[in-house]
Amino acid sequence: MAARGILLASLLLFSCLAVTCYGIVLFSSLPSTLVVTASPKQGQVLKAGEDKITVTWGLNQSLPAGIDSAYKTIKLKLCYAPISQVDRAWRKTVDNLAKDKTCQFLIVSRPYDGSNKAVQSYEGTVERDVPTATYFVRAYAYNSDNVEVAYGQTTDSHKTTDLFQVQAISGRHVSLDIASACFSAFSVVSLIGFFVVEKRRAKQSQRK
Repeated sequence: MAARGILLASLLLFSCLAVTCYGIVLFSSLPSTLVVTASPKQGQVLKAGEDKITVTWGLNQSLPAGIDSAYKTIKLKLCYAPISQVDRAWRKTVDNLAKDKTCQFLIVSRPYDGSNKAVQSYEGTVERDVPTATYFVRAYAYNSDNVEVAYGQTTDSHKTTDLFQVQAISGRHVSLDIASACFSAFSVVSLIGFFVVEKRRAKQSQRK
């Protein structure tokens, strides 16, 4: 029994080392040390390519000093809410962050300012390529090896609060619609003119 226990412990240790060597980071292993807020209110709709979003983040001041010593970079990301992940495997949440598809849209990447741990902020326009869906914002802290070491998000652990929507651009511009209408009208007029001319030719042929 003792030998079996030692063998099991060795296998577990080897597994942990293998995970570390291959750089696998599990979301469930990350501490939630960042406090993150975003300007959109619950249920608000933002238009991609037009509306702005303001995100603030900072270290939870109730945590022990030095807990952020490894933080080098903060990346803010736009993440799909569960309601927009249903039946969409390309948006699914996976504990292994290398395979996770929850947060696909980078808002901004900034060096971590250890001297200003209370509040830092960013304001920018929602990118034009963001699809229509319901979202929240998550901030990841990265170390010097660009590996996730902590996070914070605007919603709760179940991802049900402080969610907002983004309405994607239609891909059509007003000028394009006007041009399309003009060409359609021109086509109709040309068709009518063609029939009138043909009718006159037919009548002239009968008279001869």
